[in-house]
Amino acid sequence: MADHVLLDLDTDGIATITINLPETRNPLSHPDTVDQLVGILDAINVDLAVKVAILTGAGPSFSAGGDLKTLGQPGGLGGGEPVRTPGQYAQNIQRVPMAFSRLEVPIIAAVNGPAIGAGCDLACMADIRIASETARFAESFVKVGLIPGDGGAWLLPRIVGYSKACEMAFTGDALDAQAALACGLVSQVVAPDMLMETARGLAKRIAVNPSDAVRMSKRLLARGRELRLVEVLELSGALQALAHTTPEHKQVVAGLIARQQAKAV
Repeated sequence: MADHVLLDLDTDGIATITINLPETRNPLSHPDTVDQLVGILDAINVDLAVKVAILTGAGPSFSAGGDLKTLGQPGGLGGGEPVRTPGQYAQNIQRVPMAFSRLEVPIIAAVNGPAIGAGCDLACMADIRIASETARFAESFVKVGLIPGDGGAWLLPRIVGYSKACEMAFTGDALDAQAALACGLVSQVVAPDMLMETARGLAKRIAVNPSDAVRMSKRLLARGRELRLVEVLELSGALQALAHTTPEHKQVVAGLIARQQAKAV
C-alpha cells in the first residue's frame, strides 16, 4: 500500500501528519487515504509521548477534498444503489471526522494551499488553523450539486458562525487567506515559507505545558460546544479533581512556591 499519509514524530513530542498525494491535490475520498489517516490519528491519540500534532498537505495544495473522477462511479462514494450511499459514507470519509472527535491531542492545520470541499472541512476538524498566504477555502459542494457529506454542516457554523457558514455553503465561493482570517476560519496568515515554522513554533508552545492538562483542556473545550453551562461546570470539577493529582501539576506548583520563597529571602 502506498503512503497516502505520512507521519513524522520528533523529540519535542510533535507529530507532523502530511496528506501525501500531491499529484492529485491530496484528495480524501480514497479508502487507503481514509484508512491511513484514521489509523495515524488513533495511534497518536494513545501515544502519550505525542503532545501536539500538525496536519498539512504535500505539494501546493492542502486538500482538494473528494476525487471527482471516482464520485458516483462503481466502488466510489455515491456509486451504486442510493440505499447503500449512507453506509458508503459512514465506512469511508465520515470515519475521518469521527477520528478527529476522538483525538485528545491538540492538532494544528497548517493550510499550505487550496482547501476545497472536504479539504475545507478537513481543516475545520483541526483545533487551530494557520494559513499560508496562498491558501484558499471553499465549502464548494453545491458547485457540483452535492452537500457536505463529511461533517462540514456541523463543523463550519461552529467556527465562522451560522450566517457566514450559510454564505459559504450556498454560494460555494472561495475565501482567500485574508478573508478566512477576517471571519475567524483561521487564526493567522503567514508567508508560504514561514508556514511550517510558524506552526511548529505554536506546537512547541503547546508541547511545553503539562500534557495531561492540555489533553483535558481540549476534552473540556470540545464537550463545551454541546453541553449546558451546568454540565460543563460538573465536567470541569471532575477533570480538575484528576488534574490536582498529576505529578506534573505538583512539580510545577512546588517549583513556583520554591521560587517565591527564594525571592522572599
